[in-house]
Amino acid sequence: MFEKLEVYQKAVDFADEVAVLTGTFPRGYGFLVDQLNRAALSIATNLAERNGRFTKPDRRNFFTIARGSVQECVPLLEIARRRGLVPEPPALVFRERLEVIAKMISGLINGLNKREA
Repeated sequence: MFEKLEVYQKAVDFADEVAVLTGTFPRGYGFLVDQLNRAALSIATNLAERNGRFTKPDRRNFFTIARGSVQECVPLLEIARRRGLVPEPPALVFRERLEVIAKMISGLINGLNKREA
């Protein structure tokens, strides 16, 4: 089951922590709250949706979308940091966690590619 995948668990944890973080943003930043929450949630949901696919190209596509959502979070967190909504140390922790998740997803994609060869 996909729920046992470490990368899925990390993605759910990340989305949950982003929701807590953005809950502290002041009014007027709804655009950033919405986009960051959607991007963070998209990582986990695409990993889950991949589980329901039968072909390797379909599964790879959802891994690729999840990895793209990881990359989407990077500039959103940077904007939040620049606006003073996220202090530097937590911003770095979030960035490091995104790097770990991205590497794990890339490993899953590479694994699919190797099985095809």
